[in-house]
Amino acid sequence: MSLDIANLKEAELEQARANLEISIGGKPVGSISLKFWPQAAPQTVRNFLAYAAEGFYDGKGFHRIIEGFMIQGGCPLGNGTGGGPKGNIPGEFSTDPRFSHKRGVLSMARAQHPDSASCQFFICHRDADFLDGQYAAFGEVVDGLDILDAAATTPTDGQDRPKSDVGITRMTVSLAEA
Repeated sequence: MSLDIANLKEAELEQARANLEISIGGKPVGSISLKFWPQAAPQTVRNFLAYAAEGFYDGKGFHRIIEGFMIQGGCPLGNGTGGGPKGNIPGEFSTDPRFSHKRGVLSMARAQHPDSASCQFFICHRDADFLDGQYAAFGEVVDGLDILDAAATTPTDGQDRPKSDVGITRMTVSLAEA
């Protein structure tokens, strides 16, 4: 069943879950499950879920990894320079402490311009509240912090590129039971 993300009500967006099947070096290591914060960043949540529901993230990787900070992925080019076919979305930046960039928080990557987020995202490996008010935090890991740790501790080169592929084999979207 494919979800019609554009027509989900905010309460349904709060029930949405994404499950990322992760591989490291081509070997499956487990899943990271995410829930979303439409009350903090409704357009960002819809944008991410629309990409996820259509399979955009399947086969993409985490191209930038900084242990103790974050893992970044979702680039169609695999190098951090690509945008998605849906274009850019406006920045939805919050300073509300309920939506702070803490360990396991999902946020949108962007270029220097505040309204340049598209399809790339990152998951905080450790607290990074200095990003609050500058990046759109829009969800959090609800299961799989051990998989986040495995990805975040993958050896990298001098440009924060993983030496072994850290991939999203598949990302699925579902609605949790109310």
